[in-house]
Amino acid sequence: MPLNRQPKRKGSLAERTGPPERCCYLPANVNSRVRPPLMNSLLHRIRAVWHSRPIVLKMLSFGVIGLGNTVIDFGVFTFAYKVLELPLVASNVLAWLVAVSGSYVMNTTFTFRAESGRVLRGKDYLRFVVSGVLGVVATTTTLVVLSHYLPVITAKLISVVAGFAVNFVMSHFVVFRPRMPSIIP
Repeated sequence: MPLNRQPKRKGSLAERTGPPERCCYLPANVNSRVRPPLMNSLLHRIRAVWHSRPIVLKMLSFGVIGLGNTVIDFGVFTFAYKVLELPLVASNVLAWLVAVSGSYVMNTTFTFRAESGRVLRGKDYLRFVVSGVLGVVATTTTLVVLSHYLPVITAKLISVVAGFAVNFVMSHFVVFRPRMPSIIP
């Protein structure tokens, strides 16, 4: 055997023949090359969902709404930090509280309308806020760390990107996940 060739592993992609198998958690009309052996990994589920068209549209809608809320967040943060002279973390949390409320309303109405039925619910709002705590922790941590190396406003803009990733994953997989129909005996 030549030195630069490694033996094929049993079950490797090179040995598979025939049509690719459909992943068990994708819609029937979606063929995906992502075939994780188990559904235990969140990363595998995110990767599989990424390959379905509806998730891309949701991400775009979530992003557009997020841009609007970023403007609100940035405006409230700047006002609180520069005009009211609140501390950095207090300014960021206040801005987040204002923006997260608008985000819940718009995402319920547009992005996750099929899952929410376009109905605003107190329980869903609380779940959205609680799951958003991870987003505010990500943005605040990023902001505080980067503010030591960059201007505060630049650090704030970069922290928004970290928050977007965390918030979309939490919204899609936790807050607005499809509801299972109740079984009535």
